[in-house]
Amino acid sequence: MGKVAAVLKVMPQSPDVDLDDLESRLSESLPEGAKINGVETEEVAFGLTALLTTVIVPDDAGGTEAVEEAFSNVDDVESVAVEEVGRI
Repeated sequence: MGKVAAVLKVMPQSPDVDLDDLESRLSESLPEGAKINGVETEEVAFGLTALLTTVIVPDDAGGTEAVEEAFSNVDDVESVAVEEVGRI
């Protein structure tokens, strides 16, 4: 069984969202077997900053859908988009 690394772009609902708190809540929302391997920020526009989270999930977990759904259900998340996916 291999693992999949995915970079997910998480857009907060507003520039006022505390990104450290959001990152913590994203980590807590992860399904079993998934883990965040790194987080970077990306300036989007008008003071809005996105979180680029690198998530590692087991290959047999059905890809990134469970993580995308978990992240989408976190308060203050506007959208979640897969930027990159690769096997490791």
